[in-house]
Amino acid sequence: MSRTAGPSRRTAIWVLLLLGGATLAAAVPTWLSTTGATPLDPQVEVAVAGTAAAPGVSASALVLVAAALALGLVGRVGRWVVLTVAAASGVVAAVSALGVALDPEPSARSAVADATGVTELTAPVTLTVAPWLAAVLGVATVLTVVWVAVGSRSWSGASTRHERATSTDAATGTAGQPAPGAGTATTADEITDHDAWDALSRGEDPTDR
Repeated sequence: MSRTAGPSRRTAIWVLLLLGGATLAAAVPTWLSTTGATPLDPQVEVAVAGTAAAPGVSASALVLVAAALALGLVGRVGRWVVLTVAAASGVVAAVSALGVALDPEPSARSAVADATGVTELTAPVTLTVAPWLAAVLGVATVLTVVWVAVGSRSWSGASTRHERATSTDAATGTAGQPAPGAGTATTADEITDHDAWDALSRGEDPTDR
């Protein structure tokens, strides 16, 4: 039975990095705008960026970037932990963005209160496309993590070089020395000056071994 195709480790890292960067970029611009009023100014323009309207989106984007970078360093067990964190960041981003997109007035009133001291809005709330884009990116992140999880079953371990070195040490013995019973013969070049002197003192030929 053929195995379902998935991305390589490098492709997965780049795709998650791009999603994290795109989500962060979607959180920076203005998400909604409205107006308020003060005793001195009957119309105060108020614009709210996504970082203020839905702080969870920008935080999730940063977590996703960190998870993407970690994906290139961890082994089999750590990979599943990282992918779980990445999926959770996508869920948080999508839920936070949809919360503002479906009901922008609470965020607008909070921003107007900060600007004017009162929560009364003097104009309808105008919503940009940014929160919807952030929500789509959050859903795309979750779907991408599922895709990566399927393909990750064919990845080699992150510490393959270390494992090869460990296997070599196990075959040759501790600290790179031949294992007992390896059958290596002692040659004249391997005899130290001290051994040769001791052999000569006993009347033996130090090279006759």
